[in-house]
Amino acid sequence: MTTIAPDQVTGAPSAIGATTITPGVEREVTNSVSLRETISHTFTMAHRGLLKIKRTPEQLIDVTLQPIIFTLMFTYIFGGAIAGDVQNYLPIIIPGILVQTVISTSVVTGVQLREDMAKGVFDRFRSLPIARIAPLSGALLADTVRYLIATTLTFVMGYIMGLRPEAGVGGVIAAGLLVIVCAWSLSWIFAFFGVIARSASSVQGISMLVLFPLTFLSNAFVQPETMPAPLEWFANINPVSHLVTAVRDLVNGAGIGADFGWSLVGAAVIVAVFAPLTVRAYMRKA
Repeated sequence: MTTIAPDQVTGAPSAIGATTITPGVEREVTNSVSLRETISHTFTMAHRGLLKIKRTPEQLIDVTLQPIIFTLMFTYIFGGAIAGDVQNYLPIIIPGILVQTVISTSVVTGVQLREDMAKGVFDRFRSLPIARIAPLSGALLADTVRYLIATTLTFVMGYIMGLRPEAGVGGVIAAGLLVIVCAWSLSWIFAFFGVIARSASSVQGISMLVLFPLTFLSNAFVQPETMPAPLEWFANINPVSHLVTAVRDLVNGAGIGADFGWSLVGAAVIVAVFAPLTVRAYMRKA
C-alpha cells in the first residue's frame, strides 16, 4: 500500500516513493483500490482540507463572524416587534439562525471544489495512486468541521445573550447533530453544482439564489401565520421550516416530533439523489 502525505507547497497529497504513472496504469491502479484504502485516502484528503483552513484562516470568517453578527442583528432588531422582548425571542431565533448559518456554510463545499478543479489541483490527483473519489469525499468530510464551528458559536452567542435551553445540554447536542447531518446532505447539491459549473462565482450565485428564498420564506424568523396566504403555504411546506421546527423542539424541551423525522427523510433523499449524480459527474471530469 502506497503511503500518501500532503505536499508541503500545494497541500495536495503526494505519493512517497511513487513514480510518474501513465494514464492507463493510473486508471488500473485507482480502480483497484480497496474500500479500506479508499477510506484512508478520504481522511488524508480531509486532512488536506483542514490544512488549507490552517494556512488561510480567513476561510472561517463565514462560520465565525456570521453567527455572531446575525444573532445580534436579528435578535435586537426583530425581538421586540415579534416576541415583545429579546428574552422571549431567543428560543425562536437561535434555532433559525443556526439553521440559516450552517446551511449557508454548505455552499462553500461547491465553491472550493470548483476552485480546485479550475486551478488544476485535480489534474495532479489523477496522477497519484489514490482512490479517484477521495478528493471529493475528503472535501465533504472536512467541511463538517465548519458546520461544527458554526453550530457551537451560535449556541454560545445565544447563551451569552440569555438563552437557557429547557432540554439542557443533551437537547442542544441533538439539535446540533441534526443540523450538521442535514447540512452535510445539502453539501452534495452544492458539490454537484461545483462539478458541473464553469466558475466558482457561478456556483456561489446559483447556490445563494436557491438558499435565499428557502431560508427567509420559512419559519426561521417569524411565524408563517403572519405572512400572506401564498407565502404562508410555501413556508409550511418548506423543508427548512421542518428543520427549524425540529431544532426548536429539541432545544426547547418538546422532544422528537414529526419534523425531526421529516428532516432526516429529506436529508436521506437528497443524498440518495445527488450523491450518485455528483459522483458520476465528478468521475467524468476526474
